[in-house]
Amino acid sequence: MIHPSYSDLMEVANEGVEPGEQPVVQSRYSIVLATAKRARQLISGSEPLVADTEGKKPLSVAVEELYEGKIKIVGDDE
Repeated sequence: MIHPSYSDLMEVANEGVEPGEQPVVQSRYSIVLATAKRARQLISGSEPLVADTEGKKPLSVAVEELYEGKIKIVGDDE
């Protein structure tokens, strides 16, 4: 089981959405795409935005960055 859960990650990603607006993240697929893209950036040499990444895989670091609000998922129109 992944920790944090998909629902927790979706809540964090949709934090700034006003009531009545459509959420930025509507499915797990969006979470998977965003974290996979960030993991590829980390593999390519980007600096991690969270501390204590020693021994962690890039995908785990990307999930942690999203959960802590260090990276944001933006919609197609932004």
